[in-house]
Amino acid sequence: MNKKQHQKLVHEGSYVAEVDIELIDTGEGWSPYISMEEAEKLDDVRAALRAGDIAAASKLARVYHLSPVS
Repeated sequence: MNKKQHQKLVHEGSYVAEVDIELIDTGEGWSPYISMEEAEKLDDVRAALRAGDIAAASKLARVYHLSPVS
């Protein structure tokens, strides 16, 4: 079983969060996959962004504000 660091982008409204997660590769079946804790972290970041709680999302990820290029 190998573990590898990966960055996942979570987009919600005008924000994007870059979340560090750990992929688990067993070399069989549905690999690579993430643990339940990592999935909950992604859910927590998405919920915080959806609620407009940038401070909470920033504790778990790097948060960016998107603005249109006119």
